[in-house]
Amino acid sequence: MDYGHELQFGVFASPDASRVHETLELAQLADVVGLDLFTVQDHPYNAKHLDTSTLLTAVAARTSAIRVAANVANLPLRPPVGLAKQVATLDIISGGRAELGLGTGAFWDAIVAAGGERRSPKEAVDALVEAIRVIRGVWGQDPDDPGARSVTVRGEHYAVAGMHAGPFPVHRVEIWLGAYKPRMLRVTARLADGWLPSLGYADPDALAGMNTVIDEAADRAGRGPQSIRRMYNVFGQFGTGRGFLRGTADDWAEQLAELTLTEGMSTYVLGTDDPDVLRRYAAEVAPAVRDLVDAERSGRAGRAGRAGRAGGASGAEPPAAATPAPVDSSPLTVRPTPDDGTRLSASLPWREDDRPVTAKPNDAAYSPAEQAAPQHLVDVHDHLRGELAQLRDIVGQVRRGALSTGAARSVINTMAMRQNNWTLGAYCETYCRLVTGHHTLEDRSIFVHLRTAQPDLGAVIDRLEEEHHVIADVLEQVDDALVGLVGTDGYGQTGEGALEEIQRALDLLTDTLLSHLAYEERELLHPLARHGFG
Repeated sequence: MDYGHELQFGVFASPDASRVHETLELAQLADVVGLDLFTVQDHPYNAKHLDTSTLLTAVAARTSAIRVAANVANLPLRPPVGLAKQVATLDIISGGRAELGLGTGAFWDAIVAAGGERRSPKEAVDALVEAIRVIRGVWGQDPDDPGARSVTVRGEHYAVAGMHAGPFPVHRVEIWLGAYKPRMLRVTARLADGWLPSLGYADPDALAGMNTVIDEAADRAGRGPQSIRRMYNVFGQFGTGRGFLRGTADDWAEQLAELTLTEGMSTYVLGTDDPDVLRRYAAEVAPAVRDLVDAERSGRAGRAGRAGRAGGASGAEPPAAATPAPVDSSPLTVRPTPDDGTRLSASLPWREDDRPVTAKPNDAAYSPAEQAAPQHLVDVHDHLRGELAQLRDIVGQVRRGALSTGAARSVINTMAMRQNNWTLGAYCETYCRLVTGHHTLEDRSIFVHLRTAQPDLGAVIDRLEEEHHVIADVLEQVDDALVGLVGTDGYGQTGEGALEEIQRALDLLTDTLLSHLAYEERELLHPLARHGFG
């Protein structure tokens, strides 16, 4: 059965401590070539493995669009309150790019050796059910009490009594379960957003039976089979062999498309640490799978439409939508950062009096979770403003002779205000990481979502994107000035000229960036509260 889910493609990488730099580069490559997910396994007892949560945070900091997740988090060694806060923090830091793969645990001897509790199969599933309720509660997403500000769960394995909920993720984080046995499949149907089995534990011919268990349980729970995303960790090798994912890229595409159309699998996460395999997967396999599935789905829709016209209208009324549970709401408490109009440069590369604006609602009210999205935007902007102030202070110290130019360059690099690490033809690390990374995320994701959700924002978003390009040019001027500064000893006529040039470029960056951030907050706080980050 094809559940009609959007196709997604990701990578399942190793957290091997001996190759951390290669793993981070693989994540950047996956981001640039357009994959949807970057995941790593979570076995805290493995001495050769990095900590999964810390590694995913580093990945999120080096990427701009790809979502990140444990595949899957080891629940017996990840207490649910701490896991919930870790994932929420990662979601906030990354601008809504964290998800949660979750498992009951395996390798019990190793878990016990690491201080965990040995659980029977029944106990492990019971604990997972309790943990999901705790995690959703911490995120403010308890289905029995949406918007609740405290969490109380009285379970045999996890007990939380009146804990304050929060911080809230900036998007509804999905929970994916690695499940194989009937009871876990039924839990997946009732409580999870996605089913995440692995090839080898669930071969393609076993998927149909497992899907049937999920479908029947989802119907009994009143959710419907389409509510659960069907995901698949896959492993393969490009070549000319036979078998599943053992042939050419075209063979891979045909096999994966067949699984989508017959078994409903729609998210394929490839286990590999090889950048060449990843490139082929993204460039050759993923587009071909999408083309094959889109063509078949379009054909089915056309055939269904013709059949409907031949059969005539049924006159049936659509089912009434369920009434959502009430949630405490209040006027928007987040305020845009004021712009005092101070400018350090003689002129700016744009006019500030012709910016488009939209009407602001006077009576809008938002839940705490909805207010979290605009607050996150202001928090990110505050960080950008703080880093900029620190950079200006460092340059001031250099000009006063308090620091050598070499030391200033080192501190600037530590601040991540300039990272220039281009790799030929494959990927690039965004320069001026804090500013450019934020703008890239907005251009690729947030603005696209807001254009669709609120079409009258089009002119505002057009202007914000134009200003992104201008700021990128200013950032290049700052970098050119830094390069010129490092080429001198910081003293004498040449050094003074270099310092003056970096001050000029930095003043222009200050004027343009602060003006832009204030304008964006004025226009986007209410839309973000209404529509989120997407």
